[in-house]
Amino acid sequence: MSELKRLAADHAEAVLAFEVANRAWFATSISDRGDDFFAGFPEHHRASLAEQAAGTCAFYLLVAEDGAVLGRFNLYNIDGEGADLGYRVAQRVAGRGVATAAVRELCGLAATDHGLRALRAAAADRNVASQRVLIKAGFVPAGPVFVGGRRGTRFERQLSPT
Repeated sequence: MSELKRLAADHAEAVLAFEVANRAWFATSISDRGDDFFAGFPEHHRASLAEQAAGTCAFYLLVAEDGAVLGRFNLYNIDGEGADLGYRVAQRVAGRGVATAAVRELCGLAATDHGLRALRAAAADRNVASQRVLIKAGFVPAGPVFVGGRRGTRFERQLSPT
């Protein structure tokens, strides 16, 4: 059984392992993070924790029983009313409903724990799997957008009031 957990300092090693193991697969559908991300990962992780502490972002990990990271689910650009949603799942669990379930759970947390009323997301047109996840999780298409230099669709979801 996996669990959605808030990002913590002691997750750094598992997050880096997740990113390294899935880097090539992620690059097939989203922009690559680049070599600098991996070389400077400890600082990047600390910066993420600082953003989270400041309340501008909320980072979550989907963690397996063995401690391995199966996915990252993030709320960023939190503005009091809403936030942007971003996520990525490990190749080994893709296509099994893992992302949809975690996005649905995060939508609930966004309303109850963060007091948000709406979420925004985007997916490149060629990332059909991500678009399906968003639609299954209650998001609706809201117009065109560019995602990492690629044509895509912007999605929105209204959240139930807390």
